[in-house]
Amino acid sequence: QIQLVESGGGLVQPGGSLRLSCAASGSIVSINTMAWYRQAPGNQRDLVATISSAGIANYVDSMKGRFTISRDNPRNTVYLQMNSLKPEDTAVYYCHMIGEAFLVTKPDTKYDFVQWGQGIQVTVSP
Repeated sequence: QIQLVESGGGLVQPGGSLRLSCAASGSIVSINTMAWYRQAPGNQRDLVATISSAGIANYVDSMKGRFTISRDNPRNTVYLQMNSLKPEDTAVYYCHMIGEAFLVTKPDTKYDFVQWGQGIQVTVSP
């Protein structure tokens, strides 16, 4: 069973910064794409940024220059550095990972997994 645990959210004033972390645990073989999404109240869940296993990052246009996604492969962790935060960045942020893991019941057997974190609140307000 693969689990993703997010941390680093909270309340910040406009113009401030936060760094989100998401650590994966379980019988992981490798993680391909890591990503961050966010969902504001009443809205759908939207992509923020992705990063490949080779470290190639892609961003939604509105996040470019303010957000930076990075990853630590040995720690199976993805980060999202958020600067110059605006009230419209207020949302629940979710990490998302796609990879390969060993079955708990058959440790010599691999399977592909897709997993979401539980979500973490980011509130930008004076």
